[in-house]
Amino acid sequence: MPSTLTLELPSTDLLHVTPEQFEELAAANRDLRLERTAQGKLIVNPPTGGESGRRNVSLTGQLDRWDEANEDLGVAFDSSTGFILPNGAIRSPDASWLQRERWDALTPEQRRGFVPLCPDFVVELRSATDSVAKLQEKMQEYLNNGARLGWLIEPQNQRVEIYRPGQKIQVIEHPIELSGEDVLPGFILNLRRIWR
Repeated sequence: MPSTLTLELPSTDLLHVTPEQFEELAAANRDLRLERTAQGKLIVNPPTGGESGRRNVSLTGQLDRWDEANEDLGVAFDSSTGFILPNGAIRSPDASWLQRERWDALTPEQRRGFVPLCPDFVVELRSATDSVAKLQEKMQEYLNNGARLGWLIEPQNQRVEIYRPGQKIQVIEHPIELSGEDVLPGFILNLRRIWR
């Protein structure tokens, strides 16, 4: 069970966290993974355990290798990247990717801060302490805000939920690989290391 975390607050009256207050909190607490819901609720995600960290490095490593070979298509991001979704939430998927044209349209200042876009592709990797229902809500939020493809990966039961706009959620049991489809052409995620 994760230990208690100390959160350094820049002010004492933060029942509702504005985007500006969230930026201050994130800057003052760089070691924490913080998120903000569209309603202003602050979410503190504790550091992951060894199993989740090992799985996530495999996931992001595979995405990074594909991205490097296809750099003209877009830009990949790890779990420490914050995205300001159109609904006002600030989220950090475990892995994500953004089309090159959308990234290039951002100003240098927008690229340095939380990215003011929803990624085209998002992945959430469930850890043992994560609530499946909350992750499913988060995946739906990504879709509602413009994501074109999303994977919710559950290593505990070797199950993947695939999210696509305007389609029913596809559930795959015990897959050994996943295709990036037309969103990430040619990307195949090998799940063998993630399932171990």
